[in-house]
Amino acid sequence: MTPSALKRPLLFSLLAFSLATASAAPAPSDRQADRWDLTALYQNDAAFDADAKKLSAQLQQLGACKGQLGARLKSCLDLYAEARKRVNTLTTYAAQYYDQDTGDSKGNQLNQRAALLGNDFSQATTFLQPEILALGSKRIDAMLAKDKGLQLYRFQLSNMLRSAPHTLDAAGEQLVAQFGLATGSAASVYRTLANAEIPWPTVKLSDGKEVRLDQAAYTKYRDDDNRADRKLVFDAFFGKWKEYERTFGETLYGQLKTDAAYAKVRRYADSQSAALDADNLPPAVYQTLIAQTNANLPTLHRYFKLRARMLGIKDLAYYDIYAPLLKSDRSFPLAEGKQMMLDSAAPLGPDYVKSLTAAVDARWMDVYPRPRKVAGAYMNGDAYDVHPFVLLNYTDNYEAVSTLTHEWGHAMHSVLANKAQPSIYAPYSIFVAEIASTTNEALLLDARLKQAKDDDERLLYLGAALENLRGTFFRQAMFAEFEAAIHGKVDKGESLTGEEITAIYAGILKRYHGEAQGVMSIDPAYALEWAYVPHFYHGYYVFQYATSIAAAQDFAQRILDKEPGALAAYLKMLGAGGSAYPYELVKAAGVDLASPKPYQALVARMNGIMDQIEAIESRRGK
Repeated sequence: MTPSALKRPLLFSLLAFSLATASAAPAPSDRQADRWDLTALYQNDAAFDADAKKLSAQLQQLGACKGQLGARLKSCLDLYAEARKRVNTLTTYAAQYYDQDTGDSKGNQLNQRAALLGNDFSQATTFLQPEILALGSKRIDAMLAKDKGLQLYRFQLSNMLRSAPHTLDAAGEQLVAQFGLATGSAASVYRTLANAEIPWPTVKLSDGKEVRLDQAAYTKYRDDDNRADRKLVFDAFFGKWKEYERTFGETLYGQLKTDAAYAKVRRYADSQSAALDADNLPPAVYQTLIAQTNANLPTLHRYFKLRARMLGIKDLAYYDIYAPLLKSDRSFPLAEGKQMMLDSAAPLGPDYVKSLTAAVDARWMDVYPRPRKVAGAYMNGDAYDVHPFVLLNYTDNYEAVSTLTHEWGHAMHSVLANKAQPSIYAPYSIFVAEIASTTNEALLLDARLKQAKDDDERLLYLGAALENLRGTFFRQAMFAEFEAAIHGKVDKGESLTGEEITAIYAGILKRYHGEAQGVMSIDPAYALEWAYVPHFYHGYYVFQYATSIAAAQDFAQRILDKEPGALAAYLKMLGAGGSAYPYELVKAAGVDLASPKPYQALVARMNGIMDQIEAIESRRGK
């Protein structure tokens, strides 16, 4: 039995970062009100230690279940559920402590200890699945019929029986679990090097300002108004990654080899089959996404041509893709951003808004960027008995408001699932999770467009929506195609160096951005971008951003149109957590992600937004 909830959450949304602080008041990052309160998990180290001891005791009790499942199935599954819930809470505390300051040795020690506890849990429970498979479906069905209390575990047991062809015997599962710690270093090395140890370059911008170009500063200055500054930022930032091309090539190749080895050990055809089977996802979902994305690259190229016209650039380059279509100095302080989010959530109903309002005013999130804090943004909802935790790196721009809305969409998904489901079914697949976040972003756009006072403000929101569709659909689909390519090579036993990975990425990058069609030029130096993306250490993860935003556009539109039953079906899907296969949950709510329809609808929406922008430009005589 693989505890999927133990996978490190990686719900990132890259956003702009602000390094500025106010001189008359404490820096935002210094205010406790804007930092999460980890005492909600454990009051102190002693409490963490005490819970770790309770886990150890539970694991010993689980050991007594070995060979006894035929007589004690329900009590043993109850014990498993409690132990999994506890190890998730321990892991959440360690992860949040580390991510708030990656340079703090205590956080690193906690993370290492949590990893050991997780491995202990895995080893202590390896016998469960082989023994349940040995009982067989007929005996399991008889036990379910006899013991009504066992009905809680019907779906869990069914899913385990489904995996019979890929489950080893007890000795094999124990061996795989023992290798768990030894095969998890690639992502850890990457995170430490990329977030805490790379000596970032300092660049001087055109206004004379010197900037230390770490990941936070890159996301802040890559959209600078001055085109020469944008090029300088890209050249310096990816030039630094180039210096580590061989190292990051080794870490990513190590991860790919691990994925390929586990797929082979579990008798899958390849690593993609293994990844999709974890959630029982039809291969047609991945295949249809890539096919539809490639079929609709002309729409992406249309967007880039529109971007070039609006920016007044004849030779669009890759460093121009983040420059805002409309120059705006408008600021959205956190309090205003929160209110915008709450207002936009109104179509989801008063109960949803009430819960969101209470949560966002509590200390569930770490808001502002700080040195050594993990970059990006995510939500961790694994602490079932506590509440979700949200990491942001908030700046006062509209993109930050959109990211705030995105991550709280995740958090509310966890709130609803934790409320409606027992702990074993509260964790949900990423395949469903990104729908909740991107639906809320779509609702935010609708609310802002309705309240926009003039065409400049409309362009700000429409431009942000276009960039969101580009970044979340086309960009993530591009990543998915890249992942399939590099995993495919390693699955065949081929080696990969950093230089070879760069070449593969460059080819896909150029095709998506229309270099052959004269849409955009791509400097080969920027093909080091693959090393900057942490998602590739979580195999076949990113495609779910693209499938999710396609589904989200459909859900949001039906909710806004007040289609009978649409809101209820959507909220039911969120509340279902992981109590059914994610593809089936989404399909039951009205969207089939193995069919071309949702992707075609998203592309139509993107073209519609461009039509609106071009209409505004036409009114202005441009």
